[in-house]
Amino acid sequence: MSTGARLRAFLIDDEPLALKRLGRMLQATGRVEVVGQATDPAKGLEQVAADAVDVLFLDIHMPGLSGFQVVERLPVGPAVVFTTAHDEHAVRAFEVNAVDYLLKPVERARLDATLERLAGRRGHGDESDLRVTLQRLAEHLRGGAFLEHVASRVRDRVQLIAVEQVTHLVARQRATYAVTATGEHMLDMTLLELERRLDPARFFRIHRAMLVNVGFVAGLRAGEDGHLLVCLKDAARTELPVSRDRVRVLKERLGVISA
Repeated sequence: MSTGARLRAFLIDDEPLALKRLGRMLQATGRVEVVGQATDPAKGLEQVAADAVDVLFLDIHMPGLSGFQVVERLPVGPAVVFTTAHDEHAVRAFEVNAVDYLLKPVERARLDATLERLAGRRGHGDESDLRVTLQRLAEHLRGGAFLEHVASRVRDRVQLIAVEQVTHLVARQRATYAVTATGEHMLDMTLLELERRLDPARFFRIHRAMLVNVGFVAGLRAGEDGHLLVCLKDAARTELPVSRDRVRVLKERLGVISA
């Protein structure tokens, strides 16, 4: 392919709206042909393996396979641009390792800079070196990156709560609460911050105001209003509502096949 040809890109992100927005932005540059998209990282990986592309735009926190796990299984060939909501320390790690990234929400100026970097590297990069760099980066950012405890301030002391004891987290009335068998615990962090710093293999967003610990999920059932409910295996037999736009990815995450 000549250096003037458009980049063939594939996009993987479990958030449909983020996927649609990035695809639209890439097409608008006139420099990229989006040849495929996937909200399921495993299916996306299969498609990339079957049809060679120049670049893979890849989210990090996804159910099933994280972006790091996708990289480890990725065939040699495409360059990788991570799309991430990580903090600045992780972003600096990307830069030091010479692997490109886009910080969410993606800005057009930063996207243009990424495309320039990709164009400059086309035909000159060593694919095997890039693969090693990606694998090292994955190990660096994955190791010890996730919270093992969350902190709740109670009067003049701070209580540490093991995340494995948290059944779900909920944002309500401008506050965020971790729910355990002993009750609700107010946290200093926002739900978005918690989503970024909790292990995505353990915590999954089922609603814009709620994350659930999948280890406590006992099953699913349809509510009287037609909404899907997550049934927890706690003493209170808690049931949590699932947003309609999260139903499919939740079922895929839990290995549930719809009829």
